[in-house]
Amino acid sequence: MSTAFVSCSDLSFSWPDGTPVFDSLSFSLGGGRTGLVAPNGSGKSTLLQLIVGELRPAAGSVTVEGTFGYLPQTLPLVGDPTVAEVLGIAPVIQALDALESGDASEAVLAAIGDDWDVEDRTRAQLDRLGLGALAFDQRLDALSGGEVISLGLAARLLEQPDVLLLDEPTNNLDGDARQALYRVLDEWRGCVLVVSHDRALLDRMDRIAELDRGEMRFYGGNFSAYEEAVAAAQEVAEKNVRSAEQDVKREKREAQQARERAARRASNASRNLKSAGLPRIFAGNMARSAQESAARAEGTHAARLGSAQARLDDAERAVRDDAAIVLDLPGTRVPAGRTVFSGEGLQVRELFGAGLELTIRGPERIALTGPNGSGKSTLLRLIAGQATPSAGVLRSSGAGRVAYLSQRLDLLDLDRTIAENFAVFAPARPESERLTLLARFLFRGARAHLPVGALSGGERLRATLACVLYAEPAPQLLLLDEPTNNLDLVSVGQLESALDAYEGAFLIVSHDEPFLAAVGVTRRLRLRDGVLTEEGAAPLT
Repeated sequence: MSTAFVSCSDLSFSWPDGTPVFDSLSFSLGGGRTGLVAPNGSGKSTLLQLIVGELRPAAGSVTVEGTFGYLPQTLPLVGDPTVAEVLGIAPVIQALDALESGDASEAVLAAIGDDWDVEDRTRAQLDRLGLGALAFDQRLDALSGGEVISLGLAARLLEQPDVLLLDEPTNNLDGDARQALYRVLDEWRGCVLVVSHDRALLDRMDRIAELDRGEMRFYGGNFSAYEEAVAAAQEVAEKNVRSAEQDVKREKREAQQARERAARRASNASRNLKSAGLPRIFAGNMARSAQESAARAEGTHAARLGSAQARLDDAERAVRDDAAIVLDLPGTRVPAGRTVFSGEGLQVRELFGAGLELTIRGPERIALTGPNGSGKSTLLRLIAGQATPSAGVLRSSGAGRVAYLSQRLDLLDLDRTIAENFAVFAPARPESERLTLLARFLFRGARAHLPVGALSGGERLRATLACVLYAEPAPQLLLLDEPTNNLDLVSVGQLESALDAYEGAFLIVSHDEPFLAAVGVTRRLRLRDGVLTEEGAAPLT
């Protein structure tokens, strides 16, 4: 029996407004790597906060065996700390510097303790995560978002915890930083619980924990094995629904036929009794007996129908509601030979010093990768016309035919409803048609009239895509900046479906390789050190 590093028993938690998150949730985690998956809003991050004690449960208990290290999605940093301060080694470094300067006081020696080799150990850890070039006195405002996340992970690893809890650790990481994280977790020998939508990371897990409708289910193996198990269970569940539906129809049909037979028998018996000239009391007894027999038969059929309906309800609950998006977007079609964008000699301050050359023709599907801070987002903003180059020439396919979805998803008015925002982008469409189109993006009925500010990340992405893809005129070039960040796996699948229907060109900044493969990327560009390179070709300058 393996040691349970983390145990949650009858855990219950609700938000201050009374919204329940967990009710009597129980599970335990042993050693090894566990990936936690669930739709956004299911309480994954909340669960990690309960485990580490940042939140208190309304009922139940949490037990952690040993020490833990916790890396939230956003590091709780105050001011502008140095690298050493984030790593938690600043007092020891200061004491070592004081000792080297001749101060061997008791306070200095106490501050050093047993950490005489702290610089070497820290350097080794930073090297493992691709941060070897950082200076201990460097301020965080000089680091990229991905470097800050990697630095936070290094701080947790230096603590050598028994239990490591990571919340979306690959968000904002470039390809090299992701690979470094993967290697660290491959070597991990304690207990690690990772909340992630990164399929490449989840495929390195020993097991997958699925948080679904307040229950935790565990699947042995990595994410690919989990997907196969879920698909097989879904197939069985859908088959059970079809079978249960047939049972309900049969029971309804047989009940109706039994009622009709009983009515015919009663009618025939009444005529026969009259023609037989039997005494009234005897005829009445026979009629009552027939009615009681019909009532018993009706009760039997009702019970069988109720049982069949209950089986159908159980079967329907077992079917997953991973709603897919099915679209038709002929307005986005781009002829194969049309140039939708061209840029010559593009320069922006210290970025792209040699000048970039980029041409996008026809319905190309382009992935743009590169280290954090290399200027990928800046290049997208140049193409979208939201930034001005310090040198060079830009040409696009026409006003309104380029759409840019930044990482912040800030195209929509947060105070307006989804339907109101959609009307701004597609004013010529009748309201009934706009609502029909929103339903294709799963905003049906009252949900189309929710304010955008109240939506989850995945919902906001869907709303933005609806407005952009059905805009007037429809975009022929779509620019997306890390679109899968902060999306659950269902939302990623919905994004993939929308892009599969899109018939224009797109340029996507992403390091999510399974996502890039799913959307059918046909061309890859890499931006590094101010140079744009076509994979397998010479630099585009």
